[in-house]
Amino acid sequence: MGTFVGVVFKYCVRVGECDLKLIVAIVQDNDVDRLAQALGEESFRSTKLASTGGFLKRGNTTIMVGCDEALVGDALEIIRVECSERLKESSSAYPMRANMNLLGTSGVEVGGATVFVLPVEGFYRL
Repeated sequence: MGTFVGVVFKYCVRVGECDLKLIVAIVQDNDVDRLAQALGEESFRSTKLASTGGFLKRGNTTIMVGCDEALVGDALEIIRVECSERLKESSSAYPMRANMNLLGTSGVEVGGATVFVLPVEGFYRL
């Protein structure tokens, strides 16, 4: 008998009956509500954690999603669609750059997602 998993991991009833994966996606705060909504509409449950980091030192959110290995592609596609890349002016990151543009660029790409897919050896609700 495996450990009961229930609905935390989409479509998997017991550990050992399927290969569980944990998707950890780091997304911009601007994208997180839209992403959580889209994941929920497809019955993926998620947990949000506030985080900070990256080039512009802006707020990020780390989303964790547990699912069967067969559904990882579906979840990644939702993340790809909902976390769009866009150009962000970066002069505030480098104050001197506000007065001169040495590299000939007007900003940096932001958005998108950094995603890790990890194996799950066990899941416990205590």
